[in-house]
Amino acid sequence: MSLTWPWALLVLLAFPLLLAYRWWSRRRRRKVAVTLSSVALVRAALPGRSSWRRRVPLALLALGILFAGTAAARPQASVVVPDDAATILLAIDVSGSMCSTDVDPNRLTAAQKAAKEFIQDHEGGAKIGLVAFSGTAGLLVPPTTEKEKLTKAIDGLRTSRGTAIGLAILASIDAIAEINPDVPPTGVEVPDNGGTAGQNTGDYEPDTIVILTDGRNTDGVDPITAAEQAAARRLRVYTIGFGTDQPSPMVCSSNQIAGDQSWRGGGPGGGGGFGFGGRGRFQDMDEPTLTKVADMTGAKYFKADNAKDLGDVLRDLPSQVTLQHKKTEISVWFALVAALLVVGAVFLAQWWSRPRPAGRAATGSPSPGPRRL
Repeated sequence: MSLTWPWALLVLLAFPLLLAYRWWSRRRRRKVAVTLSSVALVRAALPGRSSWRRRVPLALLALGILFAGTAAARPQASVVVPDDAATILLAIDVSGSMCSTDVDPNRLTAAQKAAKEFIQDHEGGAKIGLVAFSGTAGLLVPPTTEKEKLTKAIDGLRTSRGTAIGLAILASIDAIAEINPDVPPTGVEVPDNGGTAGQNTGDYEPDTIVILTDGRNTDGVDPITAAEQAAARRLRVYTIGFGTDQPSPMVCSSNQIAGDQSWRGGGPGGGGGFGFGGRGRFQDMDEPTLTKVADMTGAKYFKADNAKDLGDVLRDLPSQVTLQHKKTEISVWFALVAALLVVGAVFLAQWWSRPRPAGRAATGSPSPGPRRL
């Protein structure tokens, strides 16, 4: 909890001042006391109150002043709330290794299905944008709430040569900069946070980048360099590593292959083998780099070995990427508690000090009645 006006806590000095005034007034009354002939009559006229009945109203008044002083300082609490202004840039790897059949029927088909389910199931006002990357990266759909437009673009994904994870991050940053004036584009120099954005959980932009890839960077900018750019702009980059570490035949349908791909027949699995030879380093996943990219930007890395795992990861993502830590003023609650405490103190003081029947003793026993002379 933080205070907007901490100097307002000086109001709390009112309580010790009240105690000092009470002590002074009692001392003054003792000096002007009047001698009465019958102390018993005075005691009978005074209401009987035990020591705790005198102290409870005073304690409630003290707490009331404490809460009132805190309310005057305008306290703020950091709470997690859904952010309808959030933007999710989903960057999907369409490199040749996405034709690997270690995920049935192949990685690309499973990724397309999971991404479309993610979009259809997404609720709230957050916008979703789509970036595809292989040897280069490009924005296919700017952030939007039109689900049909996004699913149509996902159906049209085609594999190509290379894997440019760093370029995908930079393309996502530029897409966010188009709609968020607080995020400078990649060509603008910004102070470098040194990759420590994740240490300040309340200082992120409401926009998030999600990288879904099955391999390692082979083209373009190094992912760590791109992550530094994202961290400097307070953008989180969640990374998802998709697929197994088992070499598998790479088989894609004709509508999943871009024009720059080469084929060779007779590949294992009953389909055309991919032009990269079907096995080898192009199917290796660079998990250390993906983990570092996520850590540098205050996000997380997820591993999905199969279609079900990928669906679960994407299904749980909105609960993390569209929730923001925001400071909310809670002074009204402190003021309400203060009012209740002060009213309670006044009520109890008046109730326990109310006049009683003249013949009623301090213990509450009934009066014996008038005596006959």
